[in-house]
Amino acid sequence: MTEHRPVMLAEVLEVLAPADGNVVVDATFGRGGVTAALARAARCAVWALDRDPEAVAAGAALEAEFSGRVVVIRARFGDMEDALAQRGVTKVDGVAFDLGVSSPQLDDPARGFSFADGPLDMRMDPSGDTAADVVNSLEETELSRIIFELGEERYARRVAKAILEARRRAPITRTAELAALIAKVVPPERRDSGVSIHPATRTFQALRMHVNDEIGELRRGLAAAERLLAPDGRLAVIAFHSIEDREVKRFLTLRSDRAPAPSRHLPAMAPREPSFRLIERGVRRPSDAEVAMNPRARSARLRAAVRTPAAAWEEAA
Repeated sequence: MTEHRPVMLAEVLEVLAPADGNVVVDATFGRGGVTAALARAARCAVWALDRDPEAVAAGAALEAEFSGRVVVIRARFGDMEDALAQRGVTKVDGVAFDLGVSSPQLDDPARGFSFADGPLDMRMDPSGDTAADVVNSLEETELSRIIFELGEERYARRVAKAILEARRRAPITRTAELAALIAKVVPPERRDSGVSIHPATRTFQALRMHVNDEIGELRRGLAAAERLLAPDGRLAVIAFHSIEDREVKRFLTLRSDRAPAPSRHLPAMAPREPSFRLIERGVRRPSDAEVAMNPRARSARLRAAVRTPAAAWEEAA
């Protein structure tokens, strides 16, 4: 297996601070960069999860290299609590999330995540609806809502209308076809950094997130990590766009000692003990050197927290 170096790896290791005898979860295995780094940093046990069967198959090499200390499980991280409980693990010392699509998924046109011509799939595991199913079946209003809310695309209505007009002629089944269609109705955008992004970027992001229920999975995964982490256990989450980062920020702020005081206009409720202590108030960003070596790192945001002895909150994720 060719080992992929994840974004902000040094910072994640600093947050998790693995020690001999620890039990750590890599909730987003990908191609094993975080798992391998954790296993090399200390004689700890690493339980890695991924919903992608290709990623799990690639993990066999690390399982062999760190026999008895690394186990790769095919599971969604929203189900990590059950997946680990089935293997006798009920408390852990650290959990790492590296959200979004992995580089191997993005670089393979057959997976349908990129603009390179391939099937319009976008599933992280081979189950459920594909992106082609979504664009060829949803009503214009619902399609526009998904593109606007999950892609933050200001031209969502224009994109949805163009998709419906195109699919009346023939189903949309290829990534290059959809990207070209969107490029005709969305003007090019240049970010402050000077990097121009493809007009279809936001729509592709929205479709991928919808197909894989990424926000629902994130909410379930964070709540599962809260229940699994032992007191003083550490959580590290890397997000790559504002929608994910807002979810992480909301979750940690609400459960931390930095949560805002409740409004005096709302009914009084019994205070809850903070279940996390934030390591830093804001986010950490990758270094300029890392961005220069890996442009995909430029939008990464790392948030980190330490578990307190308080009970996990019962709020539904």
